[in-house]
Amino acid sequence: MLLAVDVGNTNIVIGCIRDEEILFNERVSTNHKATDLEYLIQFKTILEIHGIDFADIEAAVMSSVVPDVTGVLKRTIKKLLGIDTLVVGPGVKTGLRIMIDNPAQLGADLAVDAAAGVSFYEPPLIIIDMGTATTFSVIDKDNSYLGGMIIPGMRTSLDALAAGAAQLSKVKLQKPQRVTGRNTEECMQSGIMYYTAAGIDGCIDRIESELGYRCTVIATGGLAGLVTPLCKRRIIYDNDLLLKGLMTIYKKNNGL
Repeated sequence: MLLAVDVGNTNIVIGCIRDEEILFNERVSTNHKATDLEYLIQFKTILEIHGIDFADIEAAVMSSVVPDVTGVLKRTIKKLLGIDTLVVGPGVKTGLRIMIDNPAQLGADLAVDAAAGVSFYEPPLIIIDMGTATTFSVIDKDNSYLGGMIIPGMRTSLDALAAGAAQLSKVKLQKPQRVTGRNTEECMQSGIMYYTAAGIDGCIDRIESELGYRCTVIATGGLAGLVTPLCKRRIIYDNDLLLKGLMTIYKKNNGL
């Protein structure tokens, strides 16, 4: 069994995989100040909730965009399971031809998403990951990672708006009842949700226009399930994309 972990700025995704079957997909908040013992308690609880026998976990793989937490979680996994963790980064095989100016700058989460994309879907691909930031990854017909886009995420944008406007407060991210809001909360909800959906549709159109052909579009991340139903373009929602990518990369680096 493989333990797969992705460390994002807001959430940590944790899952266990047996023979390509994802047994669970859980999220906990990323805590930059937590110790390895504090994370160990969280990990232990999650594994026990899902009835995982610790002895069955033979390997671990992790991607991270939070360097301060990476080392802490490696120690956590070592203490809890007695195994070392493969961390996605320079020198780790992804199966991609990375065509950006400096391949070392490609975020681990984007590499993992793309590795899953080319393994489970037919390129060309546009992969949208919606979390603290909304990112677009573009993979052409030849499995080459061409680049992408980075945009402030919905929650990030709303928090900035509430912080900068004295009469606006934080609102819950949920599907609005209507496009034209009837009160301040509805206006903020509708504004961020439909503005994001329209922006996604527009960016897909522009990327495809630049490529000269249509792409399969995949969305993942904590907020993708809220927005993709509002988009006009057909978008495949895959909540397990990161875990699939971590599994794919682990296999490539262990001759499986």
